Amino acid sequence: MAILGGAMLPHAPQFFTMPPTEDVANVEQVRAVAGQIGEGLHALKPDLWIIIANDHAQQFFHQCAPAFTMHVGGEASGDFAGRRFHWPVPSEVAFALVRDLYRSGFDPAFTSTAEIDYALGIPLTHIGVTAPVLPIYVNAYLPPQPTIERCYEFGRALARSIDRLGLRAVVVASGGMSHFPGTDNYGNPDSAFDLELLGQLKLGRLKALIGLSEEALDASGNIELRCWALAAGALGDRVPDIVQWNPSWHHNYASLAWMAPQAEELAKPHYPSIKPQFVRLTEALHAVAHDAVARGRFMADPIAYAAASGVPIEQQAMLAAIDMPAMAKLGVHPLVPFLAHLQVEHLRRQQAS
Repeated sequence: MAILGGAMLPHAPQFFTMPPTEDVANVEQVRAVAGQIGEGLHALKPDLWIIIANDHAQQFFHQCAPAFTMHVGGEASGDFAGRRFHWPVPSEVAFALVRDLYRSGFDPAFTSTAEIDYALGIPLTHIGVTAPVLPIYVNAYLPPQPTIERCYEFGRALARSIDRLGLRAVVVASGGMSHFPGTDNYGNPDSAFDLELLGQLKLGRLKALIGLSEEALDASGNIELRCWALAAGALGDRVPDIVQWNPSWHHNYASLAWMAPQAEELAKPHYPSIKPQFVRLTEALHAVAHDAVARGRFMADPIAYAAASGVPIEQQAMLAAIDMPAMAKLGVHPLVPFLAHLQVEHLRRQQAS
């Protein structure tokens, strides 16, 4: 699996500025869980750390506002609240990913000089990353923004490119949840919206993000969830190992993490494909359901019909009885015995009347 794990973390500037209005204990809980998440992600020993964050009208604003921008320079630096940020950037890998994404139908912008602001610096500091990182910037604040569906699909394409390059990566999305910086609504985060969405993500339903409209994202103060959607596309539907909720008066802090690769579990469908060992049984049942002549032979002598059908001997009793529960338990496609049973019972009722 190319994407080993990942996280979705908050980046409120108050984590570093710590004004008197901030709940110190609440911030410490956010920092503590981020440290735990960092330990889990480091244990995966990824080849590549990808950090996804929005730009806060700092550098992609007046001159050019691409939907997605990848940092391809050899290093990325910045500062905030008296802290200096600096991380190496794996330039060759970044360029290779840009080229592969171009071939895949996505056209991200790329930069060698973009700065690391607090949206990137805070989560990377909290989880203790010192290895090279690949920053990806998402336009969340300047309309028109990319749709959340496009963000999710970009994440899927990114994961495929990482797989083609033979890399093992973790993705860290920075942003959210509900907040309205710079507006009259700043003190009113939409907790009901956030908790409903977190309930879906907690179950591993990451695709729930792509059902959010641009209007819903804006109305709930969640335009930064575009970054989460990108990470969700890369991760796929997985149940998180950690989900922590730390609301504040101005900002709902949510921390989620996928800290270990999860084996892909294929859902057992109600209507499976026809297994080779049940081909003869399925044919015999299909004939009873849809061929009047074959159905007549079955009605005359079910045991003889089963013996003459070419069905393996261990399946003949099930066929003669049209034992639907036993067949379903084995993995026989249930619609065929259902229809056969329907026809046979109909004829038996007619004969009895």
